[in-house]
Amino acid sequence: MNAIAPDTVVSLRLQLHDAQGGLIHASDAPLAYLHGGYGGLFEALERALEGKRAGDAVNVQLEPDEAFGDYDAELVRVEPRTRYGEGLEVGMEVEDAFDDAEEPRMYVVTDLAGDKVVLDGNHPLAGIALRFSCEVLSVRAASEAEIERGSPEAEDPG
Repeated sequence: MNAIAPDTVVSLRLQLHDAQGGLIHASDAPLAYLHGGYGGLFEALERALEGKRAGDAVNVQLEPDEAFGDYDAELVRVEPRTRYGEGLEVGMEVEDAFDDAEEPRMYVVTDLAGDKVVLDGNHPLAGIALRFSCEVLSVRAASEAEIERGSPEAEDPG
């Protein structure tokens, strides 16, 4: 039976909770990822899964700096509503950059007030400690093609 190690394809059943135990996400389908720093999971979560086998359960809490980062108030902007045209609604995402040096990023419209729009460029889970509950469903050696691509086959049998 294979253990989770670099260049293995891992299939997990995953639940995500906040630090108070509130459910944020429960996967309907198994999550398959290529283990070993390919960006499929947070590094701290990969470290917690290292060496585990099919049937093992892992519960780990990641602090904001290990997950989506700390909340950055500098990423909240108030801009003229006219910059985005008609049909703007709270909850919509817009892509924008506010100076020539900045790469465009996604912002969520959090408020509309008169002729102004409030945009938040933080990830929705920024600043939140997250608890992951994982059940390892399967572990197998990755193919050369998966290693070259840095991700498992799209149709992983799990």
